[in-house]
Amino acid sequence: MDAAWPAPERHDLGPWVLRAAGGVTQRANSVWPRPASGAGEPELAGLLRDARSWYRSRRLPLIFQVTATAEAAALNTFLDVEGFTTQSETLLMTRGPARLARVTEPRRAVELDSVPSAEWLAVWWAVDGRGGDDELAIARTILQGCPAVYALVRDSAGRPAAVGRLALPDTGPGARGGLYSMATSPEARRRGYGTAVLDTLLTAGAERDLAGYWLLVTAANHGAQALYANAGFRETGRYAYRQERPKRQLTGC
Repeated sequence: MDAAWPAPERHDLGPWVLRAAGGVTQRANSVWPRPASGAGEPELAGLLRDARSWYRSRRLPLIFQVTATAEAAALNTFLDVEGFTTQSETLLMTRGPARLARVTEPRRAVELDSVPSAEWLAVWWAVDGRGGDDELAIARTILQGCPAVYALVRDSAGRPAAVGRLALPDTGPGARGGLYSMATSPEARRRGYGTAVLDTLLTAGAERDLAGYWLLVTAANHGAQALYANAGFRETGRYAYRQERPKRQLTGC
């Protein structure tokens, strides 16, 4: 998953990977704490000090992407003591390989490309984007950081209605693909466009003999979870972002 959404700037800090992308998306601007057994409070305190300095030098908040696993329990407890908030709980959903027969006849014609077109980017950015042209340029760099398939479906008037991305960070035997950037324009929702994009990307994965798929969806997005459950995805993990509270500044009377 890290390779499927690669931050342009990375720094290995022992068991932690520090990632930065000018503030574009939390995932690309957060600490990825790889599993590290036996990390005690003194070690965590030292790592935190170095991570805080790294992000401050880039004028970015210090955010951790922490999975809900037993290995992360000590880190979560440490961050609780340090006053980090918890936000954006996200589900990891996975499924096995797709069969070509299941989606050989998409309900709508879906356009596929190996790069995100201007129309594709416009739909996704209008739904999920934050910022202007500079931020969009960084987002494009993240998207094209690994091979991927980009899907776009149009409405009856020919306007782009929905998009999605199948990330292919690994093409070897047993490789899996990640579904990202699934977005439908507000005026085109509940008309099957998202399903058409999803089915077509699963077909693209089946043609590449992918062993399975993963996707990430916020815990609050029940509609998207239902769409993915209907396509055979099941929750297999969770993570949340832990963000450092800004220090209060004392002001004179």
